[in-house]
Amino acid sequence: MELRWLDDFIALAHARHFSRAADERNVTQPTLSRRIKLLEEEMGVTLIDRNSLPLTLTPAGEVFLAGAEQISRTARETKVRCNAIREQEENRLLFATTQTLYLSFYNSWLVPLSQAHQIDVDLNLKSTAWVGPDFVRALAQDECDLVLCYWHPSIDFIQELDDERFEYLVIGEETLVPVSPVDEQGEPLYPLPGSSRAPLPYIGYSEKSFMRPIIDRFLQQQLSPPHLTTMNENAHSVSVKAMIKEGFGFGWVPRRLVDDSLKYRSLTLAGGGAWQIPLQIRLYRLRQNNHRQLQSLWALLQAELNTGSERLPLPS
Repeated sequence: MELRWLDDFIALAHARHFSRAADERNVTQPTLSRRIKLLEEEMGVTLIDRNSLPLTLTPAGEVFLAGAEQISRTARETKVRCNAIREQEENRLLFATTQTLYLSFYNSWLVPLSQAHQIDVDLNLKSTAWVGPDFVRALAQDECDLVLCYWHPSIDFIQELDDERFEYLVIGEETLVPVSPVDEQGEPLYPLPGSSRAPLPYIGYSEKSFMRPIIDRFLQQQLSPPHLTTMNENAHSVSVKAMIKEGFGFGWVPRRLVDDSLKYRSLTLAGGGAWQIPLQIRLYRLRQNNHRQLQSLWALLQAELNTGSERLPLPS
């Protein structure tokens, strides 16, 4: 049984005439007659008394009409709601970012900004568990509209986003700082650079993380590299920070992530400015993505960046 058959029957029940009902339904009279017959066969009863003029409904037809009108009305209302959901999804921007940048930027920066300008942005929460190449793949395959991530020339997998298919905005600057648990005197428990006799326990990053190639290149460039023993590797800075706070070693994490810990001395810097690594925070998009909301948000961000301040207001 097809929904349109029910609408055919409702039209016929109201018109009481096959020809007028066929015109209303924009079908031929034989087509309408065939559909009504198929309905009757499906229900196993006669719905129309064809011996009367104008046509009348049989008792079964009266019962069927009430049910058909209810089903048709429910179907139309459901279609309207489904279309509204589809339109909402089509208007929503899908945003992906790392776990650390989500904690630092999403609720405090992107949500207020998008809401102020009535731009619907939806976070792909799965992205907070992705490793670096996952972001590149998702953006390249149009699985998300925006990617907020760290950038440094040492990150080899991010170089794919530097071709003409993509464009980016530099949203802010960040610094990787070496942090350590504190000893009883409030000094770093594991101060850089360590020694060959007492190498520092190091909490590092897994191979496909954003931070691994940055730190590896930095250490390779040191004339006097630190003495380290890798104790653990993680994909995310949040996990590295947690291991450091538990006292398992020291490591490099984004400054924004540990500002409060440094302020309240639950962690401290393991070394001075020479051990800090600058990097950028970039927002990427696929250049050919013509999503209307994306165009609006991108233009808004570009305008804000060009107002004279070097960067947008961001969480400290």
